[in-house]
Amino acid sequence: MRIPFLDRLTNKHPQISVVRLHGAIGMAGRGRGLSDAVLAPVIERAFRKGKPLAVALSINSPGGSPVQSSLIAARIRRLADEHDIPVHAFVEDVAASGGYWLACAADQIWADDSSILGSIGVISAGFGFQELIGKWGIERRVHTAGRSKSTLDPFRPERPEDVERLRNVLEPIHVAFKEHVTARRGDRLTSDEDLFTGQFWAGRESVRLGLADGIAHLVPKMKQLYGDKVRFAVHSPRQSLFRRLGLSAETVLDAAEERVAFARFGANG
Repeated sequence: MRIPFLDRLTNKHPQISVVRLHGAIGMAGRGRGLSDAVLAPVIERAFRKGKPLAVALSINSPGGSPVQSSLIAARIRRLADEHDIPVHAFVEDVAASGGYWLACAADQIWADDSSILGSIGVISAGFGFQELIGKWGIERRVHTAGRSKSTLDPFRPERPEDVERLRNVLEPIHVAFKEHVTARRGDRLTSDEDLFTGQFWAGRESVRLGLADGIAHLVPKMKQLYGDKVRFAVHSPRQSLFRRLGLSAETVLDAAEERVAFARFGANG
């Protein structure tokens, strides 16, 4: 009977696959944003190519879409179980909100002293312009088929029933997030503090709370765990030349949006 992990240990050129999960998490087609559609071939290659000893996730993300976070994390877990390959997450500046969702797909989470982790919550934000357009004498005209179609229209006064409806949408997403973290981190999480309020913490405090397993950087830690002779194969989404050079309006807008998301945690994207 062959044991996959032992087969990989006897490889003359032991390999660690590194998957770069850098940026905000969003829908496919949003350029710089991480999505399951964009990352699927990247993650598949990381687990299948070269019989890796382990997969290391290099994470630097302020979060984003909860659905895409869930899809990406689920894909990582499916492949890890299918190939019997351990997964380690290494947090750079930020693994917050959806970024921490991705980190929890790993068997162990490592961070820098100054990394930011957590923000286990769900947010929906917008603006209200009804007074502004009133001052300018602008009349808002909306016609719908379905009385809830204009829920939370930013050009109309906020209605309590709309807010309640939104809370009813956000709460199940928050519950799913908490269940994912609890299932993956288990009894490593502290019971002395509520970790699911949306608060975030720096590296060593995150370790104390059980959100991370220790302070470590990717290359030295993986060499410590798997030997000095390991090679690193980096896998990341391919971008067009125009995107790499920043020569598109969409790239500029994506970069600005991403920088704002990172800034919430005192980090620059």
